[in-house]
Amino acid sequence: MSKAVKEFLASYSPEVRSLALKARGLILEVIPDAIEQVDPPSKIIAYGFGRKMADIICVIAPYTSHVNLMFSRGTQLSDPEGLLEGTGKMARHVKIRTAADLQQHGVLALLKAAVAAMKR
Repeated sequence: MSKAVKEFLASYSPEVRSLALKARGLILEVIPDAIEQVDPPSKIIAYGFGRKMADIICVIAPYTSHVNLMFSRGTQLSDPEGLLEGTGKMARHVKIRTAADLQQHGVLALLKAAVAAMKR
């Protein structure tokens, strides 16, 4: 884990830190060549194939009691499990309240679909 990620997550509770790190692990498992960018003012850790906003596939957004796994092009993703939340023009998120939430089949499918959508 990079120093920037460690410092960014330091102000969150141990539970939220753990969820964020588990989400990070899953993301890097699916997208091992992703560029990881910590954006403290936006309170996110972003993952993509480049450093521009247009290159972002997903982000981890820690909150007080949960973590949002946000997909920058969430409105374009198939979501048969109905996990995606949000009303933005493009982005959608999945609330991660427990480590088990990351194990849902739909979360992995969304990550894979988000990568595929970015490569098109």
